[in-house]
Order: sequence, then C-alpha cells, then structure tokens
Amino acid sequence: MITGTPEPSRPSLQVADVTVKFGGLLALDSVTVDVPTPYLVGLIGPNGAGKTTLINAITGVAKPSSGHVVIDGKDVTGKAPSQIAHMGVARTFQLPQAFGHFTVVETMMLGAHMMLEYPWFAGVLPFGWARREEARVLEKVEEVIDFLELERYRDKVVRTLPYGVQKLVDLGRALVPNPQVLLLDEPSTGLTREEKENMARFLLRLRYERHLAMLWIEHDLELITDLADRLVALCFGQVIAAGEPKEVMRTPEVVSAYVGAAT
Repeated sequence: MITGTPEPSRPSLQVADVTVKFGGLLALDSVTVDVPTPYLVGLIGPNGAGKTTLINAITGVAKPSSGHVVIDGKDVTGKAPSQIAHMGVARTFQLPQAFGHFTVVETMMLGAHMMLEYPWFAGVLPFGWARREEARVLEKVEEVIDFLELERYRDKVVRTLPYGVQKLVDLGRALVPNPQVLLLDEPSTGLTREEKENMARFLLRLRYERHLAMLWIEHDLELITDLADRLVALCFGQVIAAGEPKEVMRTPEVVSAYVGAAT
C-alpha cells in the first residue's frame, strides 16, 4: 500500500459554471468540476456527453461562452492554449500524438519546447547557453523515459511501436514540462488488459509520488471506479452526478445514461 500522500489542497483546477456552444449546439451546460492536488478525478459519460469538449475548454482550444476556468487561483478563461500550457497544464490525446518519423526522445523533446529559456533564433546558432538549455531539457526527457520504463524504446520511431507503448510516449510528452495539472483523454482506449494495468500503475505513481492534479476521461468503468478518488458523470453536456466513485455509479441518472447508451 502506498502511503504518505498529503491531504487534498485547494483545487489546482476549478471549472465553474462553464458553458460552451458551437453555433446552435450546446456542448457544455454550466459544468462545474474541481480537481484538487493530488487527486485523480475521473470523468465519465456516453459518447457525445461533452468530455473532450471540457478538456478543450480547460486548455483554451474551445472558448467558453460563460463561466470560468481557474488554474492555481488564476483565471485563465479565454487565454490562448500556449499561455495555459505555460501555467502548468498538460494533456494527452485520444490518439497518440506520434510525430512522423520522430523517435521517442525527439517526440518528448518537442513536448518540452516551452521549457527552453532562450529566444527562438538561438536554437539555430551555436550559443553555449542555448546548448546548455537543450541539455537541461534532455535530462528531463531522460528522467521521464526512466519513470515510464521506456528505456529500450528511446531511439525507436514512435509510429513503429506497439499501440500501448505509443500511449505511454504521449503521456511522457505531457509530463516533460513538469505540469501541475494533467488532463488525460482516454489513455486506456485500445489497450489490452495488461496494457491497461500498466497504464493504471503509472497513473497511481503520478498521483502518489508526483502529487499531480489529474482529470481523467475513461470509458472503462471498472478501471476508473477502482482508481479514481472522485467521479464526475456528464450526459448531454451536463453534470448528472459527482462524488465517491461507487456511489456515482449507483445513481439512477448514471445507470439510465449508460443503459440508454447501450440500447
């Protein structure tokens, strides 16, 4: 049993009454979600419930028409995705973000560009301080590779790797900039049971060892019920239940949403 985890602090991520509209479509309707550090908050719902739209609203990809997104006490509503990323928010994607013929190391280095503390033009010039910055980032990349046990794949082209390994590379890309809030968009989708257990192991290590605040979209209800500290259920863009995972799964609204989605 892992011990020594601090009690949750004030929410590192607060989504307060966020509404997102796409033309006449109401994608999110006054959604409120808090993610404290170091909690793993699960986000469930049938396809089209608004789960990925919520992550897009948090990261600045989708602009809320009302409501607020607050990161570490700072309102980031309406800010550009790059600004939000610099404030300590990172995400994974439903499909692994493999960059052509790039290796694992190169892909993670791309995810670390915001860590480079020199002007854009310095990267093409032989300045010593620019090279030192790149060495610093490479050291962080190697640390993440070690954490995710990807050493044997470090020089392999990402798109040639097994799907489960590609998912871990995408997680690693998100971890390299040292985020304080991590948004996980269906990290276990398409994985075998063994690969899911491996992914779950790393998510628990991030929660207990690195004390990250994580919002986790997942379709494997058994997996997310077992691992999440809290569960939020969406349906048609609205929160229909929130709280302790097993209690949420027993609520009539959640049962109805999933039975309806399966019929």
